[in-house]
Amino acid sequence: MRMFNRLGAAAALATMAMPAHAGPWVAGWTTSPVRPSAEQALSDAQYRGATVRQVVRVTIGGRAVRVRFSNRFGATPLRIAGAGIALATGPAAASIREDSHRALTFGGKAAVEIPAGADFWSDPVALPVTALADLAISTRFADLPLQQTGHPGARTRSWIAQGERLSDTAFAGAAPVERWFQIAAVDVDAAPTARAIVALGDSITDGYGVKDGRNQRWTDGLARRLAANRATRGVAVLNHGIGGNCLLVECLGPNALSRFDSDVLSQPGARYLILLEGINDLGGLARETPASAEERRAHVDRMIAGYAQVVARARAKGLKVIGGTVMPFMGNAYYHPDTAAEGSRQTVNAWIRTPGNFDAVIDFDRIVRDPTQPDRLLPAYDSGDHLHPSMAGYQAMADAVPLALFAK
Repeated sequence: MRMFNRLGAAAALATMAMPAHAGPWVAGWTTSPVRPSAEQALSDAQYRGATVRQVVRVTIGGRAVRVRFSNRFGATPLRIAGAGIALATGPAAASIREDSHRALTFGGKAAVEIPAGADFWSDPVALPVTALADLAISTRFADLPLQQTGHPGARTRSWIAQGERLSDTAFAGAAPVERWFQIAAVDVDAAPTARAIVALGDSITDGYGVKDGRNQRWTDGLARRLAANRATRGVAVLNHGIGGNCLLVECLGPNALSRFDSDVLSQPGARYLILLEGINDLGGLARETPASAEERRAHVDRMIAGYAQVVARARAKGLKVIGGTVMPFMGNAYYHPDTAAEGSRQTVNAWIRTPGNFDAVIDFDRIVRDPTQPDRLLPAYDSGDHLHPSMAGYQAMADAVPLALFAK
């Protein structure tokens, strides 16, 4: 009996040392993995014998975290020799806070081999985080796969330093690069009422024009508003924008329908979806060759069918689906839209606004358009290319989202 008691006490102490999971796990930060070009990937000289430190911002608080590494597009295994996570000293800083480093393990081991096409979660680690905390994920890659997985539109700095420096506080002498490599998510052991919004979109959601970890995407502004509001303090915002992405066809990155399961349904705690896609579909139709009226009608019909598919698949999994109207892009030099393209945009937006097609609508078009020229962005909200919003435009988008949509 005494032996049993001693063993029982030892087991209890071991259990206390492990990060207890009260749940639920809710995704606090995510990104959409894509197949990067050779120029966007880590070179052999960059990662061999080096430590890569990547900074991300979680949008929900909790007492433990776990990291999702991705080899989704890899043709060979991804081999990780060691990894760790810590509180970063700033949104684009290479340094971490003293005593905040936690080693990451995979089934209790420091190293892991991730198969081609797969994602892999680390074991949970006890690391209390608050909403809008900046985390540094440090990794030593033993071998990167043939065809890497990453996200070129990080809008913040990652850092590369020579040597094994996973727990190095200062990370002095590191070289910056504004991309994410082989990471897909950070989950947080959050409060039982916690939940998440997935923002599925293109470069307007990805944050074209935002730099240096300033967190000025419209999703960042929304996350700040949610965190400051008592009724929505437990709601995370997950940015799944890809620059140049399309709803239906392969523009840049997998189209929205093909990535729906991996980018939306696989996110722990997802309860809401905001869909803002379509401007690249509309602009790309006649960018190189003219399109007939019949071709335009058929293209719009396919887009509407695509929207309906997203809504049906999301509702089937219990998600509330919110449609974002497609914003003006008249005057854009890349797509050079004409009155026919504008007519297609109006038809698409009329469907999005029709009650019942979505569970709710955020009329981004109305918010950012010029009242005197409604086929164009308001000059104050125009980045200059007549398609992407300025920083003020992103903030106006964030401010336009009704928080009541997410209050329980």
